Amino acid sequence: MLVEKRTALIVGATGLIGNFVVNELLASDKYAKVKILVRGSMPKQHPKLDTIVFDFDNPDASLIEADDVYCCLGTTMKKAGSKDAFYKVDYVYPYEIAKMAQANGTKRFAIVTAMGADKDSAIYYNRVKGEIEASLKKVGFEALLMFRPSLLLGTRPHKRTGEQIGETLMKWFRPFIPEKYRAIEASKVAGAMVVIMTSTVKGNIVYESDVLQEF
Repeated sequence: MLVEKRTALIVGATGLIGNFVVNELLASDKYAKVKILVRGSMPKQHPKLDTIVFDFDNPDASLIEADDVYCCLGTTMKKAGSKDAFYKVDYVYPYEIAKMAQANGTKRFAIVTAMGADKDSAIYYNRVKGEIEASLKKVGFEALLMFRPSLLLGTRPHKRTGEQIGETLMKWFRPFIPEKYRAIEASKVAGAMVVIMTSTVKGNIVYESDVLQEF
């Protein structure tokens, strides 16, 4: 019997984790088509890849159609420039995408949030990450998979001085840091997302960084 292959849609495909997710999906035999939503052009080309130029502020819901959606959107307060701009990227866009996807038949939704995500946190970054998790739980997916990595390791197109210092310190002190708090390779997070998304797990599930380290 032929097994019907799935369609994946990635939001945030040009980011550190998103780029690895795209590569994983293109190499996977579980997916026949891989769609990515981007603001501009995408140099990557592949027979399975469908690049969709998307206006996040005026979204076309008909474009948000896939079996599985991987949300790797995220920014920093410094890059966003304000709390409102940060909130738009890390909460508004993922939430709107999720609602449109679910209305169009998406059953499984995976999102990268962060270690310490908590809607009641006194830290704004962690609070927003917690708020998007809480809101997504109400959307009604068959599987909502929330990934909370620690400090990410990997080569970014734009250098972040604080993160570079953090990566160096994490590497030096790695043997003394509990597994949950150790820095983690972005490629490992991406690999874990794809393995878990293509499994049979259901429900609202959080994957902390120590679990992701096992992949």
